Amino acid sequence: MKPPAPRAAWRRLEAGLELGEFVSPRPSDRGDSIVRALRIEPSRFELRLLNASANARGGPLTARAWCARAGLVAAINASMYQADHRTSVSLMRTAAHTNNPRLSKDRAILAFEPRGPGVPAATIIDRECDDFETLRTKYGSLVQSIRMISCNGENVWSRQERRWSTAAIGMDALGRILFLHVRSPYSTHDLIDILKALPLGLTRAMYAEGGPEAQLFVSSGAEEHEWVGSYATGLNEEDDNRIAWPVPNVVGIARREDR
Repeated sequence: MKPPAPRAAWRRLEAGLELGEFVSPRPSDRGDSIVRALRIEPSRFELRLLNASANARGGPLTARAWCARAGLVAAINASMYQADHRTSVSLMRTAAHTNNPRLSKDRAILAFEPRGPGVPAATIIDRECDDFETLRTKYGSLVQSIRMISCNGENVWSRQERRWSTAAIGMDALGRILFLHVRSPYSTHDLIDILKALPLGLTRAMYAEGGPEAQLFVSSGAEEHEWVGSYATGLNEEDDNRIAWPVPNVVGIARREDR
């Protein structure tokens, strides 16, 4: 059977920012089976990491609320977090604040806030094929998480039965960063194959969050969108969540003042 055509082509929200909504070539039995992707040009937007732990009295917020507080255009989950609802499960830091200093075994690291000229504004480092020890000194902000696509373009997630909504962060061959959100439940292995089959041009991707907590908020010009996750095997199997959950850490984007 021929896969369904994309629901919508990429459309420009503003200079350096595009939104794509694509029908999955593998329909889910729940939800709309739509993959939503916000494509970001780092020369026009700077990535920012926001942490509840950066403020002694800080607490989790929805992606929408993080954007309102910091004047951001968009935000997505930064990564999974621990039981204290503040600390990331792996390395997470900015130049001014360290949320978690521990480098785990996970191989993907989103790096931004370059510390010198000639350094890409943002990238996803793959510890298997990149010199992370050198690269880590070139960036102020580092967010470690689980690799989805290797530097060789391979699906590196094992097959599994469990399914959930997903938020992820990717990068394409032109160095653009993509915020990805899929409400319909898929196993992560199957979702990676779906992402690779769509016209996203992904070269690398890392997992950010799953289930009801997975969210993406965008406010650009006349358009405002808030997408939230719902279904997660063993947690919320009714697919009935309609509200964004407060989360302690997000990666957002702000317009560059010098663009």
